Amino acid sequence: MTDLPDTDYTQRFIFDDSDARGELVALERSYAEVLAKHPYPEPVAQMLGELMAAAALLVGTLKFDGLLILQARSEGPVPLLMIECSSERQIRGLARYHAEQIAPDATLADMMPNGVLALTVDPTQGQRYQGIVDLDGATLADCFTNYFVMSQQTNTRFWLYADGRRARGLLLQQLPADRIRDPEDRDASWQHVTALASTLSADELLGLDNETILHRLYHEEQVRLFEGQPLRFECSCSRERSANALVSLGLEDAQQLVIEHGGAIEVDCQFCNERYLFDAADITQLFAGAGVDTPSDTRH
Repeated sequence: MTDLPDTDYTQRFIFDDSDARGELVALERSYAEVLAKHPYPEPVAQMLGELMAAAALLVGTLKFDGLLILQARSEGPVPLLMIECSSERQIRGLARYHAEQIAPDATLADMMPNGVLALTVDPTQGQRYQGIVDLDGATLADCFTNYFVMSQQTNTRFWLYADGRRARGLLLQQLPADRIRDPEDRDASWQHVTALASTLSADELLGLDNETILHRLYHEEQVRLFEGQPLRFECSCSRERSANALVSLGLEDAQQLVIEHGGAIEVDCQFCNERYLFDAADITQLFAGAGVDTPSDTRH
């Protein structure tokens, strides 16, 4: 069996006799870190895990340096799902929700009616790109599949599942014509590999290792499974970034905020619940150009 890096990883595979590739993702530790930050209702926790799995799969597909941001928005019981995953494979996420409006068996349509899904690629260098598609699928996996159909990119299919403990995903993508040149044969081959993948149950994807999954689906195909690539939860917030946000307010407004908040401004990170406190002395030090490396009497 392939040596896998910890509990959180993606793993690519390719079909030797057809123009298709795939990727599997497993998330446990990073998923647990995200869920530990807020008391998410079970259906929200599942959706958040599925979106994390999608982000992890997409980062490997897009091949860029920077940040991938997935945002699902609606005016329903879940106004926002948001995942950020960097090209360094650091992932974080959050959801905003109204728990009293969410039934235990709530579906995507129940929680995010008339919603939209935005995929943003924010490269370290170059132009920012964003694509938007309606959340009109029965599942998030359907919505991502629809996104690739709408954007007229290469054929791509997603399968995403999460159970509050583990998030798993499978992606299949058609490659440029190489091994199969005839258009009808090429289409038939793509339909074949996706139809087999659709027989995979949630319990199988969540509970089986990758080698077993691929054997069950494609034991009559020649499939090569590559080495796994690790992911980890990491939040990009910092005291310095919080200070920069205060600087953007201007000195007078920042000082007024300190007064209005009883002597200290508290900046909270919604992703990781970290708190950064800035008192009057910190604000003076900050706007004097001394930075925030050595806060006065406050600590984060």
